[in-house]
Amino acid sequence: MATHVKTTARHPNTPPAAASFEAIRARAKELEADTARFLGDLVRTQSFSSKEAAVVAVIRKEMEAIGFDEVRVDGLGNIIGRIGSGPRVVAFDGHVDTVYPGDRSQWTFDPFEGKVVDGKVRGRGSVDQKGGVAALVHAGRVIKELGLNEQFTIYFTGTVMEEDCDGLCWQYILNEDGIKPELVVITEPTNLNIYRGHRGRIEIRVEVKGRSCHGSAPERGDNAIYKIARVALEIEKLNGRLRSDPFLGKGTVTISEVKSSSPSLCAVADEAGIHLDRRLTAGETKDSAIAEVRDAAARAGCPDARVYVLTYEEAAYTGKVYPTEKYYPTWALDPASPLLKSAVEAYAGVLGKAPLVDKWTFSTNGIATAGLKGIPTLGLGPGNEVYAHAADEACPVEHLSAAVAFYAALVARLNAKA
Repeated sequence: MATHVKTTARHPNTPPAAASFEAIRARAKELEADTARFLGDLVRTQSFSSKEAAVVAVIRKEMEAIGFDEVRVDGLGNIIGRIGSGPRVVAFDGHVDTVYPGDRSQWTFDPFEGKVVDGKVRGRGSVDQKGGVAALVHAGRVIKELGLNEQFTIYFTGTVMEEDCDGLCWQYILNEDGIKPELVVITEPTNLNIYRGHRGRIEIRVEVKGRSCHGSAPERGDNAIYKIARVALEIEKLNGRLRSDPFLGKGTVTISEVKSSSPSLCAVADEAGIHLDRRLTAGETKDSAIAEVRDAAARAGCPDARVYVLTYEEAAYTGKVYPTEKYYPTWALDPASPLLKSAVEAYAGVLGKAPLVDKWTFSTNGIATAGLKGIPTLGLGPGNEVYAHAADEACPVEHLSAAVAFYAALVARLNAKA
């Protein structure tokens, strides 16, 4: 049975004593093996985007066993656990879907074994990002056991479909569930650093029309493949003149797909298109990115090219379709933010060293919370992001307890300042 320890009253402006941080770290360490066990359960439960029902059931069981004050699943399929009922709101988020394992021959072990070997939990999703989910759920356990929360309603979300459409899940939570946090903590992998932002992205389609004719007399037609090839070369040049930011880095664009159509393989192509993965740095927006691509098409002699942003409208495992434009805005938390300061203080207090404050290379649900809605967002997660989507993915067990300790310590620190 869990032991509940009541904390002594503190002056609102007095930070938690060193002993409180020590107690948090000690309890997180005591729970390390159980957190690894839970992560193994999650890894063994396959949960690709739009197929997360089984893993949501595993998380619900764990939350209920811990004694969360409320556990529910929303219309999109996100699982939402709650601890506390204070007037202020914070949320810890981790997505529960994963990418597929890919070429199994590149793995040296079963990608869904979920075993601890050489101090690491091995398997698909152990880093990206079920390790963060396991840690946030068990942080809830520490918060309850040590009585760390008085002022906040704390939500712990296991969100769906992030790999297919990052931020869609939090658009639903914010717009439909009515949850309005003052801070969201993303538990994507950071190698135990604190991250405060990342570049945005946008998925753009460029299409051109041609005129088909028999392949034996191509001069009679207008080959759309040649036209889109000229556009592609201009996109390559565009990549060299995009904006840069001292913190977030440079904007980039790459072509990730080329398609064409024709009446047959003995005919000139009458239509062709390319898919662009455009990463947006500070100051770059949907409108500016679209304008640059249209300019590139004009430079290629295709001013009539169709340039547009794609829409995501796949069904969740619940059957719910929640369409959204595939525009994921750039975001960065102000380095002078008091919330970031609290996170740094909690990190130093419970982990005994100053954190590296940096950014993600990839995109997260922060594009919705911070990019679309302007909610202060920061992140820390177990595992190194270089193993995300890679073969032989594995998360260090010691990262799990450190993440649990940080999340609980952050709640303690925010309560001390409330």
